[in-house]
Amino acid sequence: MVMQPGQVPILVEYRALTDEDVVGRVRAGETALFEIVMRRHNQRLFRVARAVLRDDAEAEDAVQQAYLSAYSHLDQFAGQARFSTWLTRITLNESLARRKKRIHLAEVEMGDTLTDTLEETSAAMSKSKSNPNPEDQASMRELTGLLEAAVDELPEIYRVVFMMREVQELSTAETAACLELTEEAVKVRLHRAKGFLRETLFARLDARAPETFSFLGARCDRIVANVLARLPPLPGSRS
Repeated sequence: MVMQPGQVPILVEYRALTDEDVVGRVRAGETALFEIVMRRHNQRLFRVARAVLRDDAEAEDAVQQAYLSAYSHLDQFAGQARFSTWLTRITLNESLARRKKRIHLAEVEMGDTLTDTLEETSAAMSKSKSNPNPEDQASMRELTGLLEAAVDELPEIYRVVFMMREVQELSTAETAACLELTEEAVKVRLHRAKGFLRETLFARLDARAPETFSFLGARCDRIVANVLARLPPLPGSRS
């Protein structure tokens, strides 16, 4: 069966196959099935690459190259770890190499010279998604931007763990396997990442406190229109 990229059947018909099953069939000649593993793991790998590179476009490039590298080295996948773990390691290595190259180029060009806060944020985002109005949407975009900026400022060893555990929601064990760390090290780094984020977000929210509950134009217009529509005629008026 010949299928084009993006066709639904390739996701539905083969959804019962494990990654390892798919890899076996790809190696046997059904190369089109490689699309399955890409669609399964695109989001995870992008988030991992983004955690290292802090640039959307470069993260996409890194993921694409990681897939190409993985495909050309499928014969080296020994099955000792999960295929998703193997893919993640390749993506991390590609991302780290790109970052190292970027730093080197920058040096040449220069002439060689929260746990509570995070839970509240998540709750607010979930509530807003149920029936967001324009003000909610604007607020959530701003809140998401604040959180993403804070995550970008984390030291890399904490940023990558945070992205994998809290954003991608991998288990501690799988995160440890991908990063070749102990589970205890993952827990420590995640705890420190949340501590950094809590401090950063509180500092920024303190600075922005005077701007909260802003009276946006749409809200002003809505109140005025509602009141005008309900005003009774005054005694002696011609209306």
